[in-house]
Amino acid sequence: MATKRGMGCVYKRGNIYWIKYSHRRKAHLESSHSDKEADAKRLLKKRLGEMEGGGFIGPSADKVTLRELLEGLVNDYQVNARRSTEKAKRSKRHLLGFFGEAKAMEIRTDHIKLYVAHRQAEDISNAEINRELAALKRAYNLGIEAENIVRKPHIPMLKENNIRRGFFEHGDFISVRKALPDYLKPVITFGFITGWRKSEILSLRWNQVDLQGQTIRIDPGITKGGEGRTIFLDGELRETIQIQAEARRLDCPYVFHRSGRPIKDFRGSWESALKATGLKGMLFHDLRRSAVRNMIRAGVPQSVAKRISGHKTDEVFHRYDIVSDEDLREASRKVEAHNRERTVTATVTVVPFKGKEAVASKS
Repeated sequence: MATKRGMGCVYKRGNIYWIKYSHRRKAHLESSHSDKEADAKRLLKKRLGEMEGGGFIGPSADKVTLRELLEGLVNDYQVNARRSTEKAKRSKRHLLGFFGEAKAMEIRTDHIKLYVAHRQAEDISNAEINRELAALKRAYNLGIEAENIVRKPHIPMLKENNIRRGFFEHGDFISVRKALPDYLKPVITFGFITGWRKSEILSLRWNQVDLQGQTIRIDPGITKGGEGRTIFLDGELRETIQIQAEARRLDCPYVFHRSGRPIKDFRGSWESALKATGLKGMLFHDLRRSAVRNMIRAGVPQSVAKRISGHKTDEVFHRYDIVSDEDLREASRKVEAHNRERTVTATVTVVPFKGKEAVASKS
């Protein structure tokens, strides 16, 4: 016997309750997978609500897996030639390693919090976890846009401190460069001098290099900020590019490469070099921060330094101009020297007072 409810009804088939409803003149039969009529009524209410709110997809949404959503995310990045495609692939790998073949609609906020705890237990930074959560959120949004699912769980982001204080002193840079494989040595040199992003360095092609004019350019629309820029080659930077030019391979368009192949992920070599030099925890991005500070120390105007490094806003630029412990020690030495000078040059003045002489020190 069927129980009617609005535009649909609940009925029993064997021991299981089913629901029947119509959407756009098409009849839908769907199992509640329960022997309780109340469960079937709730499912019917849910479907009717989806139709009323214009978000109806039907029972197929419950079958969509998280893997399918994440594959859609990676495909979207590849189709749109996003520079962060490799990061999306890594996020997909970590998320699937935890959630497996779970249905997308079964994942709730408490499950996501368990994922966060799992990644934190692996000593992963909040910033890195947030990148993975952002990929998860984007995957769900794409699924909703494609009308494969009807909703997404609340995905809370973690608090992170974006202002790092890591940077390379010149001696640190030299030590790490020596510990790196030969194919990465010119990469780190270029990064330390120019402050370019890793993706900009690794994607640099010979058609961007003018050896005769001693310049390198990035065309507008390619960089993160969207603006083009030109740098002039001089000193060690010119020598680095000249060495790369002498060893240039005609079958490879990239300035920096590994045996003719593009350089992609070199985290293993990077971590090994840091471990060997006692600088574990430093990031390649710290070279960018160091380059900016070195330019300012050398007296390069801020506007010029921004053009070289590719920083677009003063706010971000100032975050990189960070003082080091050596800067603070030098400041302390200058203050101490100044105070000693004041002490040595202090004069003694005799001031008459009630017929007696009082001695007052005046600097």
